[in-house]
Amino acid sequence: MSVLQEYKCPCCGGAVEFDSSIQKMKCPYCDSEFSIEALKNEESNSDAANAQDEMNWDYSAGQQWSDGETDGMKVYTCKSCGGEIVADETTGATHCPYCGNPVVMTGQFSGMLKPDCVIPFKLDKKAAKAALLKHVRSKRFVPKIFKDSNHIDEIKGVYVPFWLFDADSFGDVDFNATKTRQWSDSTYNYTETSYFKVKRSGRVSFLNVPVDGSKKMDDALMESIEPFNLNEAVDFQTAYLSGYLADKYDVDDKQSIQRANARIKKSTEQAFEKTVKGYASVSVSSSSVRLSNGKVRYALFPVWILNTSCNGENYVFAMNGQTGRLVGDLPADKKKVNLARLLFALGYSAAALIASFFFFS
Repeated sequence: MSVLQEYKCPCCGGAVEFDSSIQKMKCPYCDSEFSIEALKNEESNSDAANAQDEMNWDYSAGQQWSDGETDGMKVYTCKSCGGEIVADETTGATHCPYCGNPVVMTGQFSGMLKPDCVIPFKLDKKAAKAALLKHVRSKRFVPKIFKDSNHIDEIKGVYVPFWLFDADSFGDVDFNATKTRQWSDSTYNYTETSYFKVKRSGRVSFLNVPVDGSKKMDDALMESIEPFNLNEAVDFQTAYLSGYLADKYDVDDKQSIQRANARIKKSTEQAFEKTVKGYASVSVSSSSVRLSNGKVRYALFPVWILNTSCNGENYVFAMNGQTGRLVGDLPADKKKVNLARLLFALGYSAAALIASFFFFS
């Protein structure tokens, strides 16, 4: 029994058929026409683009501590969330910057690599408090009671562990793209959509792609306060910890590889997509990314953690201790939100009514 090979349309993905009248393969969905040779070449190129990603790394992040470097460092453990905080031995009783519960000193520092570099704090506690107040007051839908009564329970400066990934990315990316054309006659409105297959290949070099090494720090939250300026990073010295806390990483460099690969792959696709211009829509259909010269480093980044409360509810904010970028969850005034939705709906209906009046008159 013979097996018939089925070809897919490179433009819309539909099954193409041989049209004897034109002696070509034709898609019955978008009417695109192809020679058999062209489809074979397309299939071959698609197989190359769909090859597995190759992402290998050189694991050499962090350094071993020298004798005596950790003598003045202690580890504090939160009994509520399990967070381990590194501080100098002069730090007294404190609270967990992540959940707000008390933490206790459990013993001498041990079991962590020495960071390769650190970005020192540039903004102090006063700046963090001012940034939060400005952030809250600028939001339209925040309840008035939150703006008036939000209480800052604690502000802690924390050095958050990050793994920094350098790599050269070689990518082959296929995009589905469309162009649209609209026109009207006395009876109908017409829309014509044309489908295209766009290919891009090339290399993108990445430096210092950050992935936070703390399970307690939400990855999305840490990415939201990026970027950090690595030009201001310096060689790590224990003196930078004085007066601050340092989160002890609980996600090592190998465990962070998957997230680093995902960020690099997505950034490679986005870089190529920026070169695809002149289309109404563009989307990735397939991609293959291969990495070389992959290296990993270990760094500490400055973050202010602000624990606040209002009406018995706790809210946590994070501020970039270098740039001042601040993010966090805010409550919404349901009455204000519903009113805004109503006004938008009324405005949209009025605009549609006016447009239809002019179109059909």
